[in-house]
Amino acid sequence: MNATDQLFLIRLGELSLKGLNRDFFEKRLKNNIKSKLKGYRTHVITQKGRFFLEVEAACPVSVVESALSTTFGLVGFSKCLKVDKSEEAIRGAARTLMEEPPFSEGVGTYKAESRRADKSFIYTSYQLDCILAEEVHRVHPLLTVDVRNPEMTIYCEIRDKAYLYTSPKKGLGGLPVSTAGKGVLLLSGGIDSPVAGYQMAQRGLRMECIYFHAYPYTSDEALEKVITLASLIAPYMQGTRLHVVPFTEPQLHIKAKAKSDETTLMFRAAMMEVANMIAEESEALCLVTGEALSQVASQTVEGLAFSDSYSERLVLRPLVGLDKGQIVDIARRIGTYETSILPYEDCCTIFSPTHPLTRPDKQVTRSHYSDLEMLPFLKEAVANRQTYDFSARGELIE
Repeated sequence: MNATDQLFLIRLGELSLKGLNRDFFEKRLKNNIKSKLKGYRTHVITQKGRFFLEVEAACPVSVVESALSTTFGLVGFSKCLKVDKSEEAIRGAARTLMEEPPFSEGVGTYKAESRRADKSFIYTSYQLDCILAEEVHRVHPLLTVDVRNPEMTIYCEIRDKAYLYTSPKKGLGGLPVSTAGKGVLLLSGGIDSPVAGYQMAQRGLRMECIYFHAYPYTSDEALEKVITLASLIAPYMQGTRLHVVPFTEPQLHIKAKAKSDETTLMFRAAMMEVANMIAEESEALCLVTGEALSQVASQTVEGLAFSDSYSERLVLRPLVGLDKGQIVDIARRIGTYETSILPYEDCCTIFSPTHPLTRPDKQVTRSHYSDLEMLPFLKEAVANRQTYDFSARGELIE
């Protein structure tokens, strides 16, 4: 580590519980972090329950924090100081931290919290707390101790060295993306599907995205909206690929030939078939949708069973048991909500019937879909798709 490098302590969560395959998960997490910081010199060191990320000084702290706050597999992180395991060095590091926010203002309540991973260290955790508190009081005598509900905390961990930090930031938890295989996300312009992608990325699934575009019935603004949504969720997904499938002809054919109340179900079946074609090319093992049980007419148990029957792959619906308020809360938290509510309708909305069939008989409805002879339309749509690639930082790759 160069003297000018920045150091970040990263706390691991669920990864710490892994057994013989823990190395696999940790290696993936390291690679995911480094890919977010591509272009900067980085090095990740593993210790029990911790990563230590070294980053060159030229990398802005905001870039590192953005990378770590959108990476699944870690539960917290903080910029930290590494010093020798001596009382003098620890006191000096504490004084340095007192010059930085939030302690630099010199008012409020605080506590010291120490942890000895190295049990041979000469001081107990309590004694370390006292040493830290003494330095805090020396620099900022107006600060008062509150061990139950402090406004700020100074931490010290004794390992191979002493690591001191304040103001740890919360991570996303979950598992590193790409540890659970690959899937395909059906991404609309609505609130639900970006959240579904986020939820499955949290469980380690890497995903490509599919959007069905029915120009001119859906506008170029609707497409731009979905491209923006893909860029917003790409950092959580360690980058992604968006397939824009021209769906006008398949939908017009269904609209002209299908029974009116069955059109939404026919659209869903066709989308499932297209998604499976692209999943086959992408070697994806499953599909992911933003459907929630009974949220709209096509999302009844019978409707979902019908659309599932057109997928050769497992269909994952991470939002299936959530209500709209819960989904909106997650969308706000991950930054997709304001884009999702822009008033540009997707292809399903445009072609939706006034009175859709809600409880189809699967065999009867499958027979009706078969009569539509959709395969030539769907193969042409897949062949004519446009593809957009997004980096792990959410940037569109030209």
